[in-house]
Amino acid sequence: MAQDEPLLVIESVGKEFFGNRVLSGVEFSLGRGEILGLVGENGAGKSTLMNILFGMPVIAQTGGYEGRIVFDGQEVRFSSPFDAIDAGIGMVHQEFSLLPGFTVTENILLNRESTRYNPLVEVFGDRIKALDRGDMRDRASRAIETVGFAIDIETLAAEMPVGHKQFTEIAREIDRKNTKLLVLDEPTAVLTEGEAEVLIQSLRNLSSKGISIIFISHRLQEIMSLCDKIVVLRDGGIVKETRPSETDIFQIAKMMVGRDVSADNSKRKSRAETEVILDVRNLWVDMPGETVRDATFSVRRGEIFGIGGLAGQGKLGIANGVMGLFAAGGSVFAKGEKMRLNDPAFPLSHDMAFVSEDRRGVGLLLDEPIDWNIAFTAMQAQEKFVKKLLGGLLKWRDDAAIQSAALEYIELLDIKCTSHRQRAIELSGGNQQKVCLAKAFVINPEILFVSEPTRGIDVGAKKLVLDTLRHVNEERGTTIVVTSSELEELRSICDRIAIVDSGRISGIRDASEPAAEFGLLMMGSDVG
Repeated sequence: MAQDEPLLVIESVGKEFFGNRVLSGVEFSLGRGEILGLVGENGAGKSTLMNILFGMPVIAQTGGYEGRIVFDGQEVRFSSPFDAIDAGIGMVHQEFSLLPGFTVTENILLNRESTRYNPLVEVFGDRIKALDRGDMRDRASRAIETVGFAIDIETLAAEMPVGHKQFTEIAREIDRKNTKLLVLDEPTAVLTEGEAEVLIQSLRNLSSKGISIIFISHRLQEIMSLCDKIVVLRDGGIVKETRPSETDIFQIAKMMVGRDVSADNSKRKSRAETEVILDVRNLWVDMPGETVRDATFSVRRGEIFGIGGLAGQGKLGIANGVMGLFAAGGSVFAKGEKMRLNDPAFPLSHDMAFVSEDRRGVGLLLDEPIDWNIAFTAMQAQEKFVKKLLGGLLKWRDDAAIQSAALEYIELLDIKCTSHRQRAIELSGGNQQKVCLAKAFVINPEILFVSEPTRGIDVGAKKLVLDTLRHVNEERGTTIVVTSSELEELRSICDRIAIVDSGRISGIRDASEPAAEFGLLMMGSDVG
């Protein structure tokens, strides 16, 4: 392959998941030693595109993809990550893949260990070769030195801070002798500012040695300072391919979020009052992948308050912490009363409800019928749908009332089912989500937390869910806190939106503010 020819060419790549179009006509090229910044909102298609490039099994298992990929002069269609690695592509995912009980050296050289000759090889074969520990330490040290960060190579992965784990992951890919392309998915998300600067300098050094890099990040300052060119994805397609010298952070943020639905929000009849109904101060939540460090905000009675932000920045942790599903600290006041954190029963007994983002793991009793799912929490927390005798000494279920409530919400939410007795596990994802909402509405809470209300459901169901949330807010006066990865969804339904970045609230804006301002807040830049 000629040096002036691109190392990687993506041509008309598209992908559908079960009829849902997630990529369409994606095209770009990457030269040798070039650094490309790939940016876009959550759901824009970045991860799917990289999964295609790296041969992740989920792509083949869901029907493959359209278009073609040319790598190092050859058309490729990797059937597994091992094929991609053999071809010279290394990838560092957001989730660490280190073995906790192994040292830095052992993790870097896993499955590529140095060995030395042993006489027993003549009898038992290569399996009996001894590890060459000295050479392994030398190789690990060289890889760590290339990364540019000082790490003790004998430290166990389980004992390392997250920043050291990230550098170890990168060192592992650098040690591969034939690496030509390195894909980094949000590599600085877990790093301190100083660590991020070290990483960026090491990536420049790798680039100077001819290694090409795809750098995926929501931190646009890093994209602008590091990358040779920038590709902006939105809704599965390329909006713009540009260079840092031809654009600025504000323009990129605007291209990322792009759409303007402020007119939709203006039609909403807000019931928001000045009284604060929920006051959160210095909240921390220990939720894996969504750690909240120091969140402070307040919600007014009767408003729909949005919480947004990029993946892994902590937005989902807030509701889970307030509602007692994960260890939390700080102070939370609801209706002027200090809440007891780490106790899921407390908010339910104080007119609060939660629709979790994990509808299958937390939200539903999958093997139980629809009516039982809708009624169960209200029965447990409020003793609704319960008949009593002798002052409550005898209690039993009011099956007629449960059925009546289930039929009411099946009609209101247009839940597609064979009957109110159909098991929740047999419903589609969208209809499962509607059952979760019905379960919360039956409680008739004053404060309702809803996380990712439209995740994984079709456009028609999304509209119905959002319209129902508006209806409950406007007609019942329910204060609603909506957490969503979809910025435009929040802008279409909320009065105000808080953006979470690195576990903290980076800013709160009226939903009618320009979309680009929220994009900047997601990058950790408060525009005032």
